[in-house]
Amino acid sequence: MMDVTDADFADEVIGAELPVLVEFTADWCPPCRQMGPVLRALAAEEADRLKVVQLNVDHNPLTTNAYKVLSMPTFMVFCDGEPVKSMVGARAKRRLLEELADVI
Repeated sequence: MMDVTDADFADEVIGAELPVLVEFTADWCPPCRQMGPVLRALAAEEADRLKVVQLNVDHNPLTTNAYKVLSMPTFMVFCDGEPVKSMVGARAKRRLLEELADVI
């Protein structure tokens, strides 16, 4: 799982060939930290079908504001450069996979 920034968001997310799950996260957010192991496992298990990245909202305000992210963690799925799904709040890996089933 990689970190993306305002500078490389277009290349890494918008231009990606696979669907991309972006976690909008913050260092001060306990539920965000809780999602770390879940997302790392998901990234490893679904590497051939899904790209998983994190964007720190405090360090990357342009992208955060562009997608109107207000709560952490917010998960957005991008397919062909477009946001197709948004979810707010921590969740178990099984539930996250169920919610991603229609895009991967």
